[in-house]
Order: sequence, then structure tokens, then C-alpha cells
Amino acid sequence: MRIMAIDYGDARTGIAVSDETQTLAGDAWVVHNKRMEQVAQAICDEATTRNVGCIVIGYPKNMDGSIGARAEKSEQLAELLRSLCDIDVTLWDERMTTISAHQVLTNVGKHGKKRKKTVDAVAASLILDNYLSYLKR
Repeated sequence: MRIMAIDYGDARTGIAVSDETQTLAGDAWVVHNKRMEQVAQAICDEATTRNVGCIVIGYPKNMDGSIGARAEKSEQLAELLRSLCDIDVTLWDERMTTISAHQVLTNVGKHGKKRKKTVDAVAASLILDNYLSYLKR
């Protein structure tokens, strides 16, 4: 069974999928769509095709732990996915993930438009890596 991680955004959503052994983040890509319903359907379709048993959605709490507008959108996506897919959906605290993704891309020399195209996929990969590490503990 694979695990899929989601970095949900208003215009772009990053997706990353683990290998079958849940050891490594494998494929990562971006869905370009602003409509939550269409994003959720694309996620469900990919999850089914890739034998995903758990979807982990980044849950961007505020630094003080409170729930803001971004986290509420993640909650809405989670509920929508639960209604569309017969797959376990988990919210995962991902404070600072996008900032870390930007740092990773800077370190490998990606700037400007190149960074914008991939930052959400990198953020999803970081969410997935963190979740996989948690499972190993």
C-alpha cells in the first residue's frame, strides 16, 4: 500500500506518493486547478490508480497552533475526499513546509518560474517524508 501526501493550494496542489514499502517518497507532481471538487476528484483518481491506502493532507496550522483559513480549507478538502474515496484521509501538521520547500529549491539553484512550477510538489514530498518518519517511530 502506498501513501499519498497533499499540499493543497488555491491555484496549485502538490501531490507526492510513496513507494509500496512506505520507505521513500516516489513520484511528485502538481495539479493546476482552482476548483476544490476537481482537485479532489483528480486526487481520488490517482490514489485509486496507484494503490494508495492513506491520503495525508498538509494541515497548515498557525505558528501558535490555532486554526486559520488555510487549515480550514484543508479540513474541507479532507471531508470532500472522505466522501469521494474509500481511502483513509489524515490531516498532518505541516507548519513551515512551504518555506522549507523554497529553501530546498534555492539550494539546488531553482529560481523564479522554475521554482514556482515545482515548489508545491516539493512541499508535498516533505509532508510525505515527515509522515513516513513518524510511522517508522
